Amino acid sequence: MSGDLVVPDAAHGVVVFAHGSGSSRLSPRNRYVAGALNKAGLGTLLFDLLTPEEEADRANVFDIALLAERLLERTRWLREQQDAAGLPIGYFGASTGAAAALWAAAEPDNPVSAIVSRGGRPDLAGPRLAAVRAPTLLIVGGRDPIVVKLNEEAQERLRAESRITVVPGATHLFEEPGALETVAEHARNWFTTHFRGRA
Repeated sequence: MSGDLVVPDAAHGVVVFAHGSGSSRLSPRNRYVAGALNKAGLGTLLFDLLTPEEEADRANVFDIALLAERLLERTRWLREQQDAAGLPIGYFGASTGAAAALWAAAEPDNPVSAIVSRGGRPDLAGPRLAAVRAPTLLIVGGRDPIVVKLNEEAQERLRAESRITVVPGATHLFEEPGALETVAEHARNWFTTHFRGRA
């Protein structure tokens, strides 16, 4: 599966992106956020969670356990890369990718240090939410009431540090002027606050 790894000089962490259903590593929204993180001195890894053949089966797109396993595989791979060795790792998940990020983060040996969800479906991580140890930021659009409610319900099941940030006037895809910039700013602040330099 294809991926794009960018690690700026003197990076103080790397964020792995987990895109949502119907999207890919080429998602313009995720690439925008990744660019903002790169400018802030954070590395980023965007990769496809499924092969083109697997994506043809819509059941795979919503197989959170499968998506989480792919995310774990890439996390293990990332830790072996010279440019990223020893750096704190974060997850940025969108839509179903947020559920995969939380599912993967619940693994006992997962080193993830922080998680950000954009318009995510953390509720799909189900009973594994309580096992997540990484501080988690849930960003939702103010004009996406169903997802706001699902995020609030999921937060009640999280035992780790967590916060819900509502972007006023934003819909599910954060396409409104300034909405995605706000997402990138919140994500940057969350990761830089919770990354503590090289392990």
